[in-house]
Amino acid sequence: MDTQPIPRWLEWAREIQSLSQTGLAFAQNEYERQRYHRLAEIAAEIVHDYTSLPVEKLTDNFLAQPGYATPKIDVRGAVVRDKKILLVKEISDGRWSMPGGWADVGDKPSQVAEREVLEESGFQVRPVKVIGVFDANRSGRPLEFFHAFKIIFLCELIGGEARPSDETSDVVFFDFDNLPPLSTNRTNERHLKEVQLHLADPSRKATFD
Repeated sequence: MDTQPIPRWLEWAREIQSLSQTGLAFAQNEYERQRYHRLAEIAAEIVHDYTSLPVEKLTDNFLAQPGYATPKIDVRGAVVRDKKILLVKEISDGRWSMPGGWADVGDKPSQVAEREVLEESGFQVRPVKVIGVFDANRSGRPLEFFHAFKIIFLCELIGGEARPSDETSDVVFFDFDNLPPLSTNRTNERHLKEVQLHLADPSRKATFD
């Protein structure tokens, strides 16, 4: 799957928001705080013009991001049984993805994969290798406004049974050549192709970008 260019308006809004967030983290007086607060409002106004999302809600969201601006981390677990890939049906959009989610502060990346697979699918797994580290915002539509990296682990199935969660409504192993509609912000064809390539060649190196 070829990467797609990010719209210029989104690049500008992200950069302005990151300048605002980092500036507020290091602001030393009220004058600086006001200026960086205004940058957050400008970023929200840009996004509003292209998406119609409420400026006030966007501004509050931007200002709620603490500290130096860095990418978020999305971790996914690739679990294969009988040559079929484990996918969960996302309640949020009714489409399917490999189980996963945002990394929490303090977790090892592999622990995120273990936890998210268990919580979203009911299966216990052990991560065995990194399939790839992807720029989540350059593969289909952006995951969300904030820049994100995606780490996909190949996982060994060690226990459990299919069980939906508060975020997932179904849990199924699918043939790679008979996939359901994908939640492409979370899992897309490129990700699944890499899973297949690693299954075919265990010595394959992790892909990146």
